Amino acid sequence: MKLKLISLAIAIAAASTAHAGEQKEGIHLGVFGDYYDASWENTRGAAVGGVDVDNSTGWGAELGYRFNDYWSARLEYADMDFDLSGAGSGSQDGERYGIDGLYHFDGGPFYGLFGFKSIEAFESNTFANIGAGYRHHFNDNLFVNAETSIYQGLERSYIDVGAKLGINYFFGTAKPAAKVEPAPAPAPTPAPVAQAKDSDKDGVLDTRDKCADTPMADAVDTYGCTKYVEKDATVKLLVRFPHNNSAVSSDYLSDIEDVVTFLQQHSDASVVLEGHASIVGEAKYNQWLSKKRADKVAKQLIKKGIDAQRISTIGYGEERLLNTANTLAAHAENRRVEASIAVTERVKVKRN
Repeated sequence: MKLKLISLAIAIAAASTAHAGEQKEGIHLGVFGDYYDASWENTRGAAVGGVDVDNSTGWGAELGYRFNDYWSARLEYADMDFDLSGAGSGSQDGERYGIDGLYHFDGGPFYGLFGFKSIEAFESNTFANIGAGYRHHFNDNLFVNAETSIYQGLERSYIDVGAKLGINYFFGTAKPAAKVEPAPAPAPTPAPVAQAKDSDKDGVLDTRDKCADTPMADAVDTYGCTKYVEKDATVKLLVRFPHNNSAVSSDYLSDIEDVVTFLQQHSDASVVLEGHASIVGEAKYNQWLSKKRADKVAKQLIKKGIDAQRISTIGYGEERLLNTANTLAAHAENRRVEASIAVTERVKVKRN
């Protein structure tokens, strides 16, 4: 019976020679008919001693993922119905759960498989399995598969054989089927063979290129599109003020212009201007003065064309001193307006 089962699976695989393109990567869902030739004698857990568990027919479902041209994996569930013999008779319901790894030879329809299964019938048994199969694609998404496996019991020395015939739907992207060119008619001079083209010279053939006319300086991905990386960009501002003064010195206009340019280049960015004062004078007055200093810097940004809604100001007074010493140098260091703007840019990768 086991030899007949293997022959049947191989015959089903060989019956179809033409098939649509094998899949590259993605998820598939499928259902299948299942035949399992068991050889379990004197099964533990049976109601009557000495029961033998024989063949099972049933159905199942599987969920798989294709990683690349050569490898895929799947989870499997099968509802089984075993025939009984020996001291018992009738049938016994069972369930099979398992996981398989599949290797697709040359990325084509034939594949080998290996995995582990747990079968629940009277008792729980764990098996290692190895086998082979064949897929036939009707189109890019629908395919049938036929396969057979040998099962080796890990807890008990059972050696079983199983076969599956299923239909599946694939949700991924298809690998284009090879185009078969007709044989050229006999002629004294053979017709020139068309060469694959790379019109924009980016190293990706036109048949695969999804981004035509990519700049020569850009690095590209496998589909000929420009590669990008994320890069952090930051600009900082520091404006100092004389004692009891909020006027912005012309010495800082160049630094303010740098902030204006940064905000113009990054339209989603905003800025918080933080005003500060020294400890000279009353704290309440210093808080007002620090806010006024921040507002004066804000007016410079607005004057250069930055929308006021992108600017906010705050006065900290003498709460956040850079230098706590009670010296003229320390007071000068503390009279300031500060700002820091950080964004993440999407930057092109340059070709080597």
